[in-house]
Amino acid sequence: MSLSPPLLDAFHARTPIRAGSLIVTIFGDAVAPRGGELSLASLVEITAAFRIGPGVVRTALSRLVGEGWFERRRLGRSSFYRLSGTGRAAFDAATEKIYGGTHHRWDGAFAMVLLEQNGGRGHARAKLEALGFGAISPDVLIAPTDLADVRVETGVRLEARPVEPEAARRLAERAWPLAALAERYRGFVQLFAPARGSLDGAAPADLDALVVRVLLIHEYRRIVLRDPLLPRELLPERWAGDEARRLCGTIYRALVPPAERWLDAHATTETGPLPPPARGFLERFGDLQSVQNVTKKLD
Repeated sequence: MSLSPPLLDAFHARTPIRAGSLIVTIFGDAVAPRGGELSLASLVEITAAFRIGPGVVRTALSRLVGEGWFERRRLGRSSFYRLSGTGRAAFDAATEKIYGGTHHRWDGAFAMVLLEQNGGRGHARAKLEALGFGAISPDVLIAPTDLADVRVETGVRLEARPVEPEAARRLAERAWPLAALAERYRGFVQLFAPARGSLDGAAPADLDALVVRVLLIHEYRRIVLRDPLLPRELLPERWAGDEARRLCGTIYRALVPPAERWLDAHATTETGPLPPPARGFLERFGDLQSVQNVTKKLD
């Protein structure tokens, strides 16, 4: 059974194809938990299954090395790549959001920052938005979190409490693009629901499972990394992100055994086969403990 053709068609429907972004997903999802290094030959074999040629892969890797995402090591005629310290730190920071996805708790208050209208406003706003703040005006940002551990270089920090729950939800809808996020989550479900149905039948081939697993995370991370994971009290009822996460976790757990089997048999490093997954791998989507053939291999 092959699950990947319609998903690959959707991936290639986007122009231009962002091979570099896909390579980062491959490393972050499949290689980082297993030592973090992969031979160019193995990567070319994997990306060929994505209908991406070796020339495109080499060009993308050169750009990623130049941008500081990857480190390259040559041994004879072979090349080996790993995420750099910068690249690994960036993916580690995203890992909890992608595979953990825990919503913030809420004590009923908003942290509010009023920015000063000076030359540093743009930098301060960008930093706060990266931390999950939403903007209700160019100068006012809010977050349902305590600001005690957030340093703000400019502006005034306040705390505000809404007078009623519905007012809090309306404010959240103003500050964060929840409607657009919900639409993207629904699109994710529509794209991957057929794959979930197919998994109830025959098991996918090992390489096909790896391809679908990477595409699954590639698409999911593009959405969830933009999601502030607001407390449930601030979200609409039947939040689309919940269905998307359940679907993503269900498919991911089903694909892990055959995908890991392919990596065991084919993926290589400078010293030989990839090492087994680190123990933290089992924490992805809550209960990979049930995937027995992965559990047995853990270092």
